[in-house]
Amino acid sequence: MDSLPIQVNGLTRFYGKTRGVDDLAFTVERGEIFGFLGPNGAGKTTTIRLLMGLIQPTRGSARIFGLDCWRDATAVKSHVGYVPGDARLYEAMTGAQFLDFLAGFRPGIDPARRRMLVERFDVDLSRTIKHLSKGNRQKLALVQAFMHDPPLLILDEPSSGLDPLMQRELLTFLREEQARGKTIFLSSHLLYEVEQVADRVGIIRDGRLVAVATIEELKRQRTRRMEVAFSMPIDLAQLASVDGVQVLQVREGGRWVELGVSDGLPVLLRRLSELPVVDLVYAPPDLDSVFMGYYQRQEAITGERAR
Repeated sequence: MDSLPIQVNGLTRFYGKTRGVDDLAFTVERGEIFGFLGPNGAGKTTTIRLLMGLIQPTRGSARIFGLDCWRDATAVKSHVGYVPGDARLYEAMTGAQFLDFLAGFRPGIDPARRRMLVERFDVDLSRTIKHLSKGNRQKLALVQAFMHDPPLLILDEPSSGLDPLMQRELLTFLREEQARGKTIFLSSHLLYEVEQVADRVGIIRDGRLVAVATIEELKRQRTRRMEVAFSMPIDLAQLASVDGVQVLQVREGGRWVELGVSDGLPVLLRRLSELPVVDLVYAPPDLDSVFMGYYQRQEAITGERAR
C-alpha cells in the first residue's frame, strides 16, 4: 500500500437539489491524525459516508490507499476501522456475540488484541446490547473498529457518550496507534479533543472546505485575546492606535479592557508599560477561537453575497 491513506479530489455529493458536500479536495498523509471539524449540517458525515463507500459521489473521487471508495468499496473496508457517528448495533446480541459475528468477516483477528481492547475500554461483553447505555455501546463500537488492527481509522464522533476518563483513555490510545504507524481521520465536535491529538485539521462549512492546515498554522492566523485591568480609567486611543490591536470590550468605566491582538505585540507591551496596569491575561490561541473565526468569516462572506 504505497498510495496515500486518503486522497480526495473534487468530491461532490448532492441529495437532489440539496447540497451535501461540494468540490472537496484534501489528502491525509500516512501516519498522521487528521481532524475534521465543522458545525452540524456542514457535511462531515456525508464526507465520511463517501469515504466508506456507503453513498456514491455526484462527481469527483475519493480514494483510500489508491482504491476508489465507491467502485472498490469492499476492498477499502478491509483496510479501515470505522466508527459511525450513530452506531447501530444488533440489539438482540450480547457484546461477545456481536464481536464474534463481525470477526467472521475479518479472518485472522488476534484474540489477544481483542482481549486487550475489551479490558482497556472496560467493555461488558456479557450483557445484551439493548440493555447497554449509550456510553457502553460506544465502547463496543470502538472495539469492533480497532480489533482487526487496520492501517486506517475513520472515526465519526468516537467519544460520543463516553465519560471524561474514557475520553482521555481513547485519546491516549489514538496517540499510541499513531506511534505504531496508523493513520487516523477524526471527525469531532469536541475542539479540545482534536487539538490534543491532531497533526492537521480540515474545517468544513456549508459543504466546502474553508481551511486545511496544521493546528499551529491555524493558531498563528488568528487574533489572540488580551484582558488588561488598570488602576484608573485610561485613554483607549493609546491602545487602539497600535497597528494590529483592536479594542473589543470595555468595562468598569475604562478600568478593564479586552483587546484583540493580531500583530504589534512588542509595541503594545511598551505602551502598556507606560500605563497603570494592575493585571494582564494573555491566553494562548486555542482551536475553539480558530474555528469560530473561520465560522464567522464564512457567515460574513455568505451575507455579503446575499446582498
